Amino acid sequence: MPENQYVHGYSARESERLRDQAETLTELLHNDTRYPDGSRVLEAGCGIGAQTIILAKNNPNADITSLDISADSLQQAEEKIRSLGITNVTFRHGDIFNLPFGPETFDHIFVCFVLEHLKEPERALAMLRPLLKDGGTLTVIEGDHGSTFFYPDDPDARRAIDCLVELQQRAGGNALIGRQLYPLITGAGYADVHVSPRMVYVDSSRPRFVEGFTKLTFTAMVKGVADAVQNEGLMSREAWERGIAALYRTAEKDGVFCYTFFKATARK
Repeated sequence: MPENQYVHGYSARESERLRDQAETLTELLHNDTRYPDGSRVLEAGCGIGAQTIILAKNNPNADITSLDISADSLQQAEEKIRSLGITNVTFRHGDIFNLPFGPETFDHIFVCFVLEHLKEPERALAMLRPLLKDGGTLTVIEGDHGSTFFYPDDPDARRAIDCLVELQQRAGGNALIGRQLYPLITGAGYADVHVSPRMVYVDSSRPRFVEGFTKLTFTAMVKGVADAVQNEGLMSREAWERGIAALYRTAEKDGVFCYTFFKATARK
């Protein structure tokens, strides 16, 4: 599998999954992402705009520039943003390692679910730093698949998750990057680094999370790499299907599912 390839693919179902994830986790991950009116904000790696919508709605008087390396994803993002009547976002096609902006262009930089797909995440953070004005802030959000635990536990389900971690590693990324945010950001030269773990806890008393996270976000994400798992010979088809069934089993009345995201803030 080539390095720095988006391991989940670019299918319509993956776009739908990203939107499900963003909507379900809005309060948990984004309730405190607020910028002063008039701020210039860079969203580095906006993808299809799932997080862009939330960022723009939370900060209607900020000037947001959303950048991505995929022209197709950018087109989807812009179409969605425009259809919602959001007017404070400008889209730019570009590479995080070859940014089309001058020094001290932005007051704030926002990076969400991007570093996990990069071979050199610390270098990416270091290249973003000069774009901030003195005292400007960085916000980074990442998950960590190693933080997953659930009931009933199941070895095939755990192996299926491990396969996704392995595929991402082979693609040049790191599905366990959440636990590394503090050393990565400090290593890139930022100050005042603070990391806040954000656990998603799901049981049947929280039906919105059972559907939106356990089923439509996490299990859908693992299930989405089925063909790659078979092509790479990481798990037998029978064991894989048992693992996916076991993940869906955690969404039943007596099931429990937990996952931790990590949100970091820092200053130039």
